[in-house]
Amino acid sequence: MPAPLRNFLITKSPNPVDLLNAVTRLFGGSIATSPLDGLRSGDHELRGVAARDFAVGYFASPLDVRVSSAGGRSSYFVNIGVSGAIAASCGGLHTTLDTATAGVVNPGDTQELRPARPTPSRFLGLRIDAALVDQEFTALTGRPPVSTVRFDFALDLVKPKGRAVLLLIRSLLEQLDSGDPLFQRAELQRSQLRCIVTALLLAQPHSHTGELRDGPQPGHPRSLRAALAFIEANLPEHIALSDIATAAGCAPRTLSSAFRDRLGLSPLSYVRDLRLDRIRQDLLTTTDNVGTIAYRWGISHLGRFAGDYHSRFNELPSDTAAHR
Repeated sequence: MPAPLRNFLITKSPNPVDLLNAVTRLFGGSIATSPLDGLRSGDHELRGVAARDFAVGYFASPLDVRVSSAGGRSSYFVNIGVSGAIAASCGGLHTTLDTATAGVVNPGDTQELRPARPTPSRFLGLRIDAALVDQEFTALTGRPPVSTVRFDFALDLVKPKGRAVLLLIRSLLEQLDSGDPLFQRAELQRSQLRCIVTALLLAQPHSHTGELRDGPQPGHPRSLRAALAFIEANLPEHIALSDIATAAGCAPRTLSSAFRDRLGLSPLSYVRDLRLDRIRQDLLTTTDNVGTIAYRWGISHLGRFAGDYHSRFNELPSDTAAHR
C-alpha cells in the first residue's frame, strides 16, 4: 500500500510529545496514548483526517505506546500495517500488524503497540464510532445487537473476506487523497464507511456472528420503513406516536408491535435514542453549547434530557462537550 494521506500532515517532528499530542487532536479525545518504555527520539510523523463518524491516521514512529479508551466516546479501531511490522497485544491476545494481518480493537479495550526495529514501521489506524457499527448490524439483521459487538482481534487480510475489508479501506483513502471536492462531502464519506463496517461485520468473527450466519434477514415491512423515514425527516420537530402511525399508514398499536418485534424498543424510545445520538455527535464535533444543540434536535425539557443522556452514555452532556 503506498503511503496514504499525503496532503493531510498533522505533525512531523523528532519530539515524540508532538506525536502524542497530535494523536489526541486527530481522535478527538476518544483515546489516551502513553509511551510504554519512555519517550523515544526519532522521526515521528502523523497524517490524518477526522470526520463525524470516523478518523483515520497514518503513523510513522519508533515509539512503543499503550492506547486506551478515554472519555465517553465509544469507538472501534482497525489497525493495518503499511510497512515493517508491529507487535500488537490486546486483552491477552497477540498478533503482528503487517500487510497480511490487521488488528481490530473493541470499545473499552486497551492495546499495546511495539514497532519492530531497526526496520521502520508504519501503520494505519481507523477509528469507527460504535453507533455506526450498531446501525449497520441492525440493517443486516432487522434488530439492534443486545450487547456490544466484540470482534476477534486478528483480521487476516490475505483471505478473501479480509481482503475485501482492506480494499474498501484503500478506496476510502484513495478518495481522500484524490483532492476531488466531491469525495470530501460527508455523505460520500459516510457511505464508504458504512460499506467498510458492513464488510467488517460479515468478514470478521465477532460476538454476534451467529445472528448473521444465515445471511441478511428479511427487510423491514413497508409500514416500518415509512415510519423510520418519517422520524428521520422530522427529528427536530415534536413527534407524537399518532404522527408516526399516520405516516406509516397503520394503527398505533400495530406500529408499536412492529417496532418492538423488529427493533426491540417502542417508537418513542427509538425517537429518543436517535435524538440523543445526534446530540452526542454535535457535542463532539461542534462548539455550540449543550442547550442550543438539545433544542436543535427537538428537546424541550433539559432536566429530563440530561437524565436520559446519562442513562444512554454513562456521562452528562457537559462531560461529552468537555472532550472536544
